[in-house]
Amino acid sequence: MHRVFYISDGTAITAEVFGHAVLSQFPTQFESITIPFVDSVERARQVREQIDLSQQQDNSQTLVFHTIVCPEVRNEITQSRAACYDFLNNFVSPIEKQLGLKAQPRLHKTHGLDNRRLYDQRIDAVNYALDNDDGISTREYDEAQIILLGVSRCGKTPTSLYMALQFGIRAANYPFIDQDMDQLELTHPLKQNRHKLFGLTIDPRRLHEIRSQRRANSQYASLEQCQREVERVEQLFRLEAIPYINTSDHSVEEISAKVIDQTGLKRTLS
Repeated sequence: MHRVFYISDGTAITAEVFGHAVLSQFPTQFESITIPFVDSVERARQVREQIDLSQQQDNSQTLVFHTIVCPEVRNEITQSRAACYDFLNNFVSPIEKQLGLKAQPRLHKTHGLDNRRLYDQRIDAVNYALDNDDGISTREYDEAQIILLGVSRCGKTPTSLYMALQFGIRAANYPFIDQDMDQLELTHPLKQNRHKLFGLTIDPRRLHEIRSQRRANSQYASLEQCQREVERVEQLFRLEAIPYINTSDHSVEEISAKVIDQTGLKRTLS
């Protein structure tokens, strides 16, 4: 197993995301160590010693992915015995030439509070998603940018929260439950917001697995119940011309990206 360090003078989120994307292409396992806020030469020296010790103890090559603004701090890390990859500064110089502009590096600019409005927008969106989760309330649907529909445990809540936290999107979600199945139809608040509706569905066997982890050997988790609910809800989606996607084999990141792509919702990045 290879050991990989994600190092940054900020949160290290960028280094992690880039690093995971790159390493996912390789058929081997990696032990990850994330070290954020390496923003002084003294701290960088301590981290370099940790990296060198890891390289010395490990039989395989240690990797370092970093996004460090300060040249002195960055130089301390790159003097380690590991293979270092700079995800930030490798792009700065070519882009400076292309744009004819000089970069102005500053700590914590990527995930800091430079744009308070965008930060507040994301927090407000998270609070909205929590307040309008699982059909708890439908009174604020006029404020929603999207309303996710689907059976219980198909991924509505994590998708709503991910879109809120990552992109500042106000996402509500509404569940269709067993009691709805005999006369399944859109409620009045949903009909009033028909243009915001988007459906999530799931393979019944996958739904059976998920529900069994929560309530094993129950009617709720039975394969027959899962098949019945999925079939009825998909019929409703088709009848009402509600766009929908299958979440069975997708992560919450992929589900969110597909929903945003198909609806044209604007991502807010900060």
